[in-house]
Amino acid sequence: MADDSRLEPGDAAPDFTLPDADGADVSLDAYRGKRVILYFYPAAMTPGCTKQACDFRDNLGELADADYVVLGVSKDKPAKLAKFVERDALTFPLLSDPELEVHKAYGAYGEKSLYGKKVTGVIRSTFVIDADGKIDKALYNVKATGHVAALKKKLGLS
Repeated sequence: MADDSRLEPGDAAPDFTLPDADGADVSLDAYRGKRVILYFYPAAMTPGCTKQACDFRDNLGELADADYVVLGVSKDKPAKLAKFVERDALTFPLLSDPELEVHKAYGAYGEKSLYGKKVTGVIRSTFVIDADGKIDKALYNVKATGHVAALKKKLGLS
């Protein structure tokens, strides 16, 4: 799959194993049978990414009640993720992908527009993966603010 290819509903979700904030390996395969919200964000502890992570944290109960698990992925190393988790009391796994392999597998890294300029970087993206490991929703270039509320509407939760 090319770096710039995007996933579509019905595609198999690329499997992965990444370290979490504590350095423990987390595999997508371990969540088979559950619905997973996998989101990619540019950098821990930046204003937009903090807002988005806190929105997920604040809605985690409702998402869990609807049988969703949330996983966040960034290129940050586990030590920085641990600080982010502690600082903002985040209650779901944040995963480290410094080589951007998983970002690229999901089409969440590539050319994007930033303040009107074309740059290469992390594309803020969210994927909803069904219990069989297939992509249910592939949302690219999402906004940090209001994203969780919009996602809950798409999932029929609000």
